[in-house]
Amino acid sequence: MGQISFDVMNARVTFKNIPIHALSKFTFKDVNAACEEFKKIPGVDECVIIQTASRVEIFTVSNVETDDSPDARRAEGKALVLNQIKDTWVSLSSLEQIDIDHFDQTLELYKGDDVYLHLLRLASGLDSVVVGKQEVFDEIILSHAKAKSAGLSGHVLNKLFESVIRLAIRMRDTTGISKDVVSLGDVAVKLVEEKAGLDSKKKVLIIGTGEPAAMLAKTLNKKDVVFDVASRGIERATGFTTILGGTPLDFNDVLAGFDKYDIIFVATTSDYFLITYDRIRLVMEEKKKGTLILDLSDPRTVDEGITVLPGIKLLFRDQVAEIFEESVKARSGVVPAVEKIIEKELPILSARMKRLDS
Repeated sequence: MGQISFDVMNARVTFKNIPIHALSKFTFKDVNAACEEFKKIPGVDECVIIQTASRVEIFTVSNVETDDSPDARRAEGKALVLNQIKDTWVSLSSLEQIDIDHFDQTLELYKGDDVYLHLLRLASGLDSVVVGKQEVFDEIILSHAKAKSAGLSGHVLNKLFESVIRLAIRMRDTTGISKDVVSLGDVAVKLVEEKAGLDSKKKVLIIGTGEPAAMLAKTLNKKDVVFDVASRGIERATGFTTILGGTPLDFNDVLAGFDKYDIIFVATTSDYFLITYDRIRLVMEEKKKGTLILDLSDPRTVDEGITVLPGIKLLFRDQVAEIFEESVKARSGVVPAVEKIIEKELPILSARMKRLDS
């Protein structure tokens, strides 16, 4: 029999492998209760869950025999761990059968140094939807604090998260990767505020459920602006609003009530015009108040022909893209510095975690 040691494991589903609107099916209504269930898996002693609009990540610590601990990314390692995590995940979420059938392709599962590397990249801002953005780092701190307070994390995960948080603060401060970070949503909403104003009296609509739409929703939420969300399928809109807020609507219903909105953000990946003169003419030609439409889609999905209708002002992505891309370019120059620090600190963190074995 081998020596008893611990195994740090990370199982995650993120925006990188599924659409944001589909992520809601993988989320947990009660994160602490979900941690308790994962701790019921034989050998699992600690659990921290990070759940945001772009990811659901489970960190666990198991007591294992070192002679029987294959790499979790290899087939034999997955066979030992994946089924237990999968079964527990399915029981706690609203996954449909198609999601369950493809769970092996959706779920990422890692252990040891790969977990430490990922957590460092995540906390430093390298693996955020918007590089350097503060929200994920704040969520890491909050998630660990809640798990620690509830007794769900223990000696190992407390040491890991506290070490990573300290390192991430230093990396963010010394490299400036968090300085003046803006998302596409931040820039778009600011432009709309300048052109038309944005307050609680304005009726706002987002058309789309991808990453640009998610950035818009986050910015509007920060400003306490109420909004509706429409997609070509009501299921997408519903999944999106479950994790990002807003009221889901069917796209056809939105077209019929297009005149209700003062501000409309269009952020889709459609390869044809979704909004045309013919589709909105009847409902818009009698509207008395103006409507501002910002098309962030690439390629464009709003036909310029609608501007002949009274009161419509149409803006396009290129009017915000330059500011956003300058911000992205500025941070991209800092990324190598952050990666260099991580490369240096990872072996130190790994050695520190190994010492906990004793």
